[in-house]
Amino acid sequence: MSFRIRASRIADIGSLYELAKLTGGGFTNLPPDRDALAAKLARSAHAFAKEADTTGDDIYVLMLENSETGQVRGTAQVFSKIGQHWPFYSYRTGVLSQTSQELGRTFRAEMLTLTTDLEGSSEVGGLFLHPRERAGGLGLLLARSRYLFIRQHRRRFGDRVIAELRGVIDEAGGSPFWDGLAGKFFGMSFQEADQFNAVHGNQFIADLMPKHPIYTAMLPETARAVMGMPHPTGRAAMRMLEGEGFAHEGYIDIFDGGPSMAAATDQIRTVRDAADAKIVAIDAEGGQRALVSHGRLQDFVAIHAMIEERDGGIAISAESAALLGASVGDEVAYAVR
Repeated sequence: MSFRIRASRIADIGSLYELAKLTGGGFTNLPPDRDALAAKLARSAHAFAKEADTTGDDIYVLMLENSETGQVRGTAQVFSKIGQHWPFYSYRTGVLSQTSQELGRTFRAEMLTLTTDLEGSSEVGGLFLHPRERAGGLGLLLARSRYLFIRQHRRRFGDRVIAELRGVIDEAGGSPFWDGLAGKFFGMSFQEADQFNAVHGNQFIADLMPKHPIYTAMLPETARAVMGMPHPTGRAAMRMLEGEGFAHEGYIDIFDGGPSMAAATDQIRTVRDAADAKIVAIDAEGGQRALVSHGRLQDFVAIHAMIEERDGGIAISAESAALLGASVGDEVAYAVR
């Protein structure tokens, strides 16, 4: 089968909704709410159509498509600048040290502080792959295509990129972190709060959440145990992020306690190592495996392809050229892995 990443379309609402229903909850960027997803696709269409290469409150939704059947089998999102429409809250973990001269002891207390430190960053998120397609490197194709998209439209994105990983969710769909902390102030379940946030944003956190730091020693062990831990299904995603140069800098999600990863945009491995080249031939039969993209904005397409580096550019196969919609003489970006 041949898969490609392409820009989303308004007509993708049915496919996106079906994917959202498979997430199992906790995916704020992919809620199983048809109206919210339709609004997201409309925002994405507006962003792809925007002429100015500037940052803003934009979202770009990408789709993984089986080119043989036309079925959408995965999705991913890129946010150009978070915290523009409403504050972007995180908890920052830190340590407060206090020394008692009388006791001759130093006490170190771990604390959580509500912060908007990550505002102004770009964000990659909303990555979800159909359960039947979680093999053959498709998750890596989805993930890395976002970085090539950022590289190809660099002026539309900030100097730092973050990625929020879903935290630990129990078998009943609840969050130990939420139940141990925020849930005590809001009178709603994690699922209710997560759904409300996905549709309306998290301004209600600012309205109701206590602003003073919270000593983690006052939280139940069930909440402390999952702070900064990804959901078991997100461990592979965390490893992929680390492979691209992302690191956990002590920020966690205010809802489920999942880790927020961050990297300098120009130091993301795919952004840094990718190169531009001209297609000089469409006759490659071997070579090296690479992520290759062609086109800008609504015409952006990315695939895994075998390429051969030749004088003046690269050669690709006829099948890859067809997937990319590219011809001899066209410019492409590629990153070998």
